[in-house]
Amino acid sequence: MLQKVASTGVDLDSVYGQTLQRIREQRGDRSRLGIEVLMWVSHAERPLKIEELRHALAVEMGATDLDPENIRSQDTVLGSCLGLVIVDQETFIVRLIHYTLQEYLSRPGVLPDAHRVLAQSCLAYLNYDQVRGLQADIPPNLADMPFLEYSSFYWGMHAVIQLSDQARTLALQLLNRYETHISATLVFHQITGIIFNPLSFPRFTGLHYASYFGIDEVLAALIDMKDRDINQGDWDGFTPLILAITQGNQGAVRLLLSCEDVNPNKPARRGQTPLYYASRDGREDIVGLLLARGDVNPNGSDEYWETPLSRASCNGHEGVVRLILARNDVNPDKPGTGGITPLCSASCKGHEGIVRVLLARNDVDPNHQDKNSWTPLHGASYQGHEGVVRLLLARDDVCPNHQDLEGWTPLSQASLLGYEGVVRLLLSRDDVDPDRADNCGRTPLALIAMGQLLGSSRDYKEIVRLLRLRTASSSSMN
Repeated sequence: MLQKVASTGVDLDSVYGQTLQRIREQRGDRSRLGIEVLMWVSHAERPLKIEELRHALAVEMGATDLDPENIRSQDTVLGSCLGLVIVDQETFIVRLIHYTLQEYLSRPGVLPDAHRVLAQSCLAYLNYDQVRGLQADIPPNLADMPFLEYSSFYWGMHAVIQLSDQARTLALQLLNRYETHISATLVFHQITGIIFNPLSFPRFTGLHYASYFGIDEVLAALIDMKDRDINQGDWDGFTPLILAITQGNQGAVRLLLSCEDVNPNKPARRGQTPLYYASRDGREDIVGLLLARGDVNPNGSDEYWETPLSRASCNGHEGVVRLILARNDVNPDKPGTGGITPLCSASCKGHEGIVRVLLARNDVDPNHQDKNSWTPLHGASYQGHEGVVRLLLARDDVCPNHQDLEGWTPLSQASLLGYEGVVRLLLSRDDVDPDRADNCGRTPLALIAMGQLLGSSRDYKEIVRLLRLRTASSSSMN
């Protein structure tokens, strides 16, 4: 009956409210069971299969192991909800009868303790003796322990929303020696995609977990514990600080940076520093926290010679670029892979604001050449970024005729690729040579002819006219 009412949209709030009251008025344990089923189905971080739900509901606070007798049958689980929950017969996923019920149950005050109950259940399960007894470097049989995967990864998400005193105690019990727990391996696998391998067993500690999920209260307690290594890297070299940064957990970053023994420059396995990750992702608040420390190196480069500034410039994070450039010890022209400088990256990507900021520096070379002899003007012209081309050409010291390894000039590139606006801008410079030939003797006009012969669909008419007009003008002056 409820499904029919839900499909009509008739007074659903009243129907749901009355049914929820009837669930609470059930006799015996069915009332608690029905409410907990609704909590799980409506507040779980992902859809649960019926076997996962049955085991989750069987968790008993204070017990040392899961009692098989607590695992209710599917009919009992569904029956306790009085028709509000169904199981998909193909996927075995448990669902609410209608999306409007999800909206109703998610309202403040309807199921106010949902995340607290879910976090406590997950943590109690992970602290069971039979779970702690599993070897961390051997894949578990999830068919026998269907709740293991969900509880391992998602308890932190529930705890961030509602962390009770009991959950805090259980979390510290779990995370104190977390690296030897099967949960650490499952979480590490889900985060990184790295499969089980005894030779690459991850040192994924409690500090890593609390930092990744931003559970600040638990993180603070772990920091105060003895025998902890705040700079411990996991298999990929990620420290707790790097994990907190990649997830944007500013509170966790502050806690970690407040530790006297934290190394704010310790890189991951491929050389990326904490500042690199914050800059890469455009996290201005965290970049500010890192740069406020005098011992943070703004020029640290990874194995590809990329710096925080070059990555921020490439990704278009102007605010981060400004913060980094405010440091007196930064090198704004440090080249990365292939000799590409921050200005080269920003020009090629068309980030006008960043190009403008970099060009305002006297220590930035606007004619820097990468390994292919491309200048920033080459990159902007090749991509058709008119705004960047205009900014570069406004500099009197920018060379518009520089040739790359193939002998191509910015004008050659823009002409062949059909960027009329860029061609106009380049030809507006009196010192642009419209007839500069490449290594094969081809001028911009000759390259256009080649493109037409190869069947290019671009319309070159106006570009050809502009080039011929400029060539004629140059000839008459000579």
